[in-house]
Amino acid sequence: MVRSRDKGRSGRGRAHHQTERRSPERPAIPASVPVGEEPKPRFAETRDVRRLLAGIGQPLPGPFTPDEFQLEALAALEFEDVLVTAPTGSGKTWIAREEIRRLLGSGRRAWYTSPLKALTNSKYQEFSEEFGAEQVGILTGDRKENPDAPLIIGTTEIYRNQLFDSLRGGNEVRGDLVVLDEAHYLADEDRGHVWEEAIILTPPRIRLLLLSATIGNASEFASWMEEVRGVHCTVVAGPSSRPVPLRAAFLLPDKRLLPLLDEAGRLNPEIAQMAERDRGQRERYSRGRRR
Repeated sequence: MVRSRDKGRSGRGRAHHQTERRSPERPAIPASVPVGEEPKPRFAETRDVRRLLAGIGQPLPGPFTPDEFQLEALAALEFEDVLVTAPTGSGKTWIAREEIRRLLGSGRRAWYTSPLKALTNSKYQEFSEEFGAEQVGILTGDRKENPDAPLIIGTTEIYRNQLFDSLRGGNEVRGDLVVLDEAHYLADEDRGHVWEEAIILTPPRIRLLLLSATIGNASEFASWMEEVRGVHCTVVAGPSSRPVPLRAAFLLPDKRLLPLLDEAGRLNPEIAQMAERDRGQRERYSRGRRR
């Protein structure tokens, strides 16, 4: 911690330092902490940690202005399927939310699907707050609430199963838009067939909005969709880099925070040494167990 210097050697100078010149970066000592036992800082204030944490915080409030790729995707959804490829944090969900808002305002229906129950629950909470709980339902393997709502949040498997039920019963799927979040799961070896079947079986009258940050062959993907659905699919690309960069760090048991990489992009030497010591201890323990 940064401390102010005493102005002089007099008792008055020391008292002035203790009562009035505490650095603004130094937290006040809680009354419950005994004198001389100040709480340790959560993170050691090293130069590397300051650089790691620089700029992190809540942005200043201001008016929202959509990016060009967001407006392009909304315009295309009026007439055709859309595949949006944009980095995480660039505003893909905003596109889905605004299109859903337009559909609900005109009395139509929508599905929002995701591959994970945790993400599905999160989106259910988000959209319930946005549009009102009476407008939103959720369908997962272990949760079923308000299933007749005009906006259904569910896992991709549940939506695919509804398509199968529709085929067997000869009924029309109720919906005007289906959002397939994390659309790159189509390439997943174990679960990709679910996304493939959902795309193939969705009636052409229903618009598809696919969102992903990691599809590398977007044009090829869109061409395949056009072939199996008979509907043109527009590819909309967002910014090439993340608007919110990732920062990696390692939290030690003693609450020290170490940047994972150094300035050259190599593993932090202190972390590498600690890993090597830990590996040696495990090997010695293993040899002792064998003996």
